Amino acid sequence: MTVTAARALAGHVSCFVGIGLPSTAANLARRVHNPDLSLIYESGAIGARPSRLPLSIGDGELAETADAVVSVPEVFNYWLQPGRIDVGFLGAAQLDRFANLNTTFVGGTYQRPTVRLPGSGGAPEIAASCREVFVMVRHSRRAFVAEVDFVTSAGHGTGPGFRAAWGLRGAGPVLVVTDLGVLEPDPVTRELTLTRVHPGVPVADVRAATGWDLRVAPDLGTTEPPTSQELSVLRRLTEGSSP
Repeated sequence: MTVTAARALAGHVSCFVGIGLPSTAANLARRVHNPDLSLIYESGAIGARPSRLPLSIGDGELAETADAVVSVPEVFNYWLQPGRIDVGFLGAAQLDRFANLNTTFVGGTYQRPTVRLPGSGGAPEIAASCREVFVMVRHSRRAFVAEVDFVTSAGHGTGPGFRAAWGLRGAGPVLVVTDLGVLEPDPVTRELTLTRVHPGVPVADVRAATGWDLRVAPDLGTTEPPTSQELSVLRRLTEGSSP
């Protein structure tokens, strides 16, 4: 998952980074595939170059290595909402066939949920305004549902024309990376379609882990295995040492 997502950042200028797998992927990308990639964190760090994976968006390592540190309102009002950031990375507890994301609650109602999740944070703004959005989610029927219990962050809504009708600036989710493969929205229907599987993963396994009738691209591909360089840098990152 991490290597596939990191490769997708090649050629991009800036990335709004979340903590967890997105942070690992973005930092791997800057070290291997895109050394000029500017990492932007919600806490206000612009152009951060951490020597290790940050523990949170407030990790002092981000401020110490950044080109600039600005206020949170400036990150959102000046950088994010006007569409100045290339890629936003998001995760979710649930997503549906149009890549709408839920990080609010699962089961029950908003007032009386079965499980209360951490909430939105800056995710709705990231989903609305970044030029593109990448999503990283582990693939299971629990996460890939026919309809999310709550739309925390809008993907492609109900299908074609949704984002334009609501005035959402960015293109929305263009890539969903899971531990089984890669999904991308169909250019016409905007429904997520399986375009690549990881080596050794049968299509039947991906469909079985999806809560809707998953479409498969006619030219289905296979992701390239990690290289020795990618694995070496990734190990140093996760072990906390500087590459």
